Amino acid sequence: MADSRDPQDTPHDETDFPYGELDVPRGIGRRGFLAVGAGAMLCTIGGKKIALTKPGDAAKADAAAAMVMRPSSVPAKKPATGVPGADPVDKLTFGTPDPQPGCDVQEYWIQATQTLWDIIPSRPRRDQWMGTNLPGPSVFRACVYQQMSDGFAEPVGPAAMPGPILQARVGDVIKVHFRNGLPEASNQAVTMHPHGVRYNPEYDASYLGDFTRAGGYIAPGEEFTYTWECLPESVGVWPYHDHGPNHVLNTFRGMFGALIIRDRDEKAPDVEQVLFFHQMAPPITGLSRNYEAVNGRAYAGNTPTIRSKVGQDVAIHVIGMDNDFHDFHMHGHRWRKDGTGIFTDTPSLGPNETITARFIEDNPGRWLYHCHVFSHMDAGMAGWYIVEP
Repeated sequence: MADSRDPQDTPHDETDFPYGELDVPRGIGRRGFLAVGAGAMLCTIGGKKIALTKPGDAAKADAAAAMVMRPSSVPAKKPATGVPGADPVDKLTFGTPDPQPGCDVQEYWIQATQTLWDIIPSRPRRDQWMGTNLPGPSVFRACVYQQMSDGFAEPVGPAAMPGPILQARVGDVIKVHFRNGLPEASNQAVTMHPHGVRYNPEYDASYLGDFTRAGGYIAPGEEFTYTWECLPESVGVWPYHDHGPNHVLNTFRGMFGALIIRDRDEKAPDVEQVLFFHQMAPPITGLSRNYEAVNGRAYAGNTPTIRSKVGQDVAIHVIGMDNDFHDFHMHGHRWRKDGTGIFTDTPSLGPNETITARFIEDNPGRWLYHCHVFSHMDAGMAGWYIVEP
């Protein structure tokens, strides 16, 4: 079980969320030096590269994305036809797949929304691992996926990072009713693009310029239903994320989540946790320092705390969700690498890559997990794993 504190439960004051002035520290120590050292990022919008090097640059990229409109020759909700460079495949139409005989439709209602997100929700802001307080604001305006009840009637849970885990088995189809609930003034078209499952071009959820299909551009207030097939080769844990015109920034802001696809007769583990390793940099958040985060939180006591008992079947899935390469180390434990008989305790993963640590628990105590890239763990990419006898 992970620590699932809702950031909305934490009171915010004006110093938490600096819309204008940034809280820049006068002196920077060793940890601050590593935390501020976020490299420049680039995103491409409408064919133009936009550098993100300092707080506030994300707003400029948003303005550029707002200028990316549906081409006049690509009406909303229709496939591309008659545009320059169009190919016969662009005129194809596609049906909606059904589940295999004896299998099910796994139906979800998901909304894109904004929320004030606290990267360090503990008060005082604190790193339990090093026993130190962490001064400075840690709240920014995130974009996330939120699960809703049928018909988007009401939220099922809080707006959180990552988005809800979508689960299915081989032979099922996943039907996602998606609504863009971002403010109209944001002009942010967003989507929900999956990895691992099978989909036709209508359900790809990717913005493709003149060739964009209906599912690749969902404007504020619009809705679209995606349908994805779960094949035998879909078994595993996969990310989903925004792939609209401004997908890079929106993914950095928190628009990502996980799919878990199992075999028909596969037993789920007793304890299962998905961890996203990702950077939250000043150009994205508007804050004065870089945070290396796990599921949108930074530093032990704020990041997810995983709990299990001796004898339980434990599976921890780690997904990279930024530009960097990470690795996953958990003290006191080792497990077999996927598909091999070789044991490991620090496997590496790249952007949108998943690794799984699965084992039968036999070692009680409080254990640390973290990325073993030293600057990453020192800037917050660490947490607790607690095993009861």
